[in-house]
Amino acid sequence: MNVTHPRPRTTRTAALAAALAAVLLAGTACSSKAEGGSTDDAADGVKAGPGVSEKAIKLGALTDLTGPYATLGKSIVQAQQMWADETNAAGGICGRKVEIVVKDHGYDVQKAVTAYADISPDVVALPQVIGSPVVAALLDDIERDSMLTFPQAWAASLLGKDAVQVLGTTYDLDMIAAVDFLTRTGKVAEGDTIGHVYFEGDYGANALEGSEWAAEQAGMKVVGQKIKATDTDLTAQVSALSNAGVKAVLISAGPAQTASLAGVAAARGLKVPIVSSAPGYSPQLMKTPAAPALEAMVHVVSAAPAVSSDLPGVKKMVASYGRKYPGEPVDTGVLSGYDAAQLIGADLKKACEGGSLTREAVVKAHRSQKNADTGLGTPQNFTFVTEPASRSTYVLKPDAKAVGGLVGVEDARKAPGVDAYLAARG
Repeated sequence: MNVTHPRPRTTRTAALAAALAAVLLAGTACSSKAEGGSTDDAADGVKAGPGVSEKAIKLGALTDLTGPYATLGKSIVQAQQMWADETNAAGGICGRKVEIVVKDHGYDVQKAVTAYADISPDVVALPQVIGSPVVAALLDDIERDSMLTFPQAWAASLLGKDAVQVLGTTYDLDMIAAVDFLTRTGKVAEGDTIGHVYFEGDYGANALEGSEWAAEQAGMKVVGQKIKATDTDLTAQVSALSNAGVKAVLISAGPAQTASLAGVAAARGLKVPIVSSAPGYSPQLMKTPAAPALEAMVHVVSAAPAVSSDLPGVKKMVASYGRKYPGEPVDTGVLSGYDAAQLIGADLKKACEGGSLTREAVVKAHRSQKNADTGLGTPQNFTFVTEPASRSTYVLKPDAKAVGGLVGVEDARKAPGVDAYLAARG
C-alpha cells in the first residue's frame, strides 16, 4: 500500500474516525515513558528491556484509522486486540500480560514519524505498521532501535533489514503469479498486451517490476498506467487501455480504484480479465454499483487465503472475531492482523525461553524461525533477511455471499520462474 496523498475527509468523517480511535485505544495501554520497562533481570530471571516489565509486555501499532486505509486499519487493530485478549486469558506470555499501544497516523508520513518517536521508548516490537512510505521513512530508526516490525505493506524495497519482516510475498511476486494465472488459464497468450494500472511509489513500482518481467518471459508486453491515490475515476485510463488493445488488466492500487476500473471497463465494453493485488480489494466493494463487474471480471492474488477458507485455523479465527465484534466485516485485514500477532507472539515466547525479552533477543528469535506456521496460510521462512518470507500465492475471486467477500479459486502455488527472478534480482 503505497499512498502519498490521503484523500480529503469531511469534518463528520474525521469526527467519527476520531471516535473510533478513542474506542480502540480504550482497550489498550497508554504510552508512558515512565513505564517503558527495565533493562535489569526480572525476578523470574528473564532479561528485560524497553516495553517489558515484570507484569507486562507492550507492543505498538502505527496504523491508519482516519486515512485512505481506515477500514483496513480498524480490522487489523481489532484482530490484534482479540489475539491479545485471548493470549492474556490463557496466562499471557512469559508470565506477563500483553498490551497493545495504538497510534493513528492517518497515512501521513510526518505524523507517523512523530508517533514512532512517541511510542518507541515504551514498546518491544511493532506487529503493525501500515504503509510502504511510512515504513520507508522509519527504516533507519527501526534498525537503530532493533525494533522487530511487521509492515502491513509488501514492497520489496522493505527487504534487507534485520528488524523489518515483510510477511508473505512481495508485490512483484504477486504480479508474476497474476501473469502466470492469466497465461495458464488461457486468458492471455503470447503476443498479447496486458494493461497495468498502478499507484505511484514503491507499491506500484515494485508491482510493475513483476508484471513486466513475467510478461517478457511469456512473450507479451505491458502497457502501464500510473495513477495517484486521489485518482478514483479511471475513465481516462480505461480509454487508454482500450485503445492499446489490452487482453487483460492488472491493478496495484486501492479498493476505490479497483471498483472504478471494473465498473468503467464493463460499462465501456472492455470486458477483459482484471487481476488485483490484495490491497486493491475490500468486501465493502460488494455493496457498491461496481459489484456485478467485480464478480464477473476480477480475481485477486494474495499471499493469504480467503477468510471464507475451510482451513481450520481460519474458520476458528472467523468465529472468534464474529463473537467479539458482532456485525463487523471479516476482511483480509482481520486475517493479516491476526496472523502477524500470532507470529510475534511465537517470537516473544521463543525469546522468553532463551532468557531474554530485550529487543535484540526478540529479533534474533524471529530470525531463527524457518517454518513458521500459524495455520492461517502457508508456512513462512524468516531466516533470509533479503528474501520474501513466502513465494506462494493464492488466487481468489469476489463473491458477495462469502465471508469476507472472497472465495478461493486456487490454493497457494509458486509461479514458475519466481526462483529465477529472485536470483537475478540478487
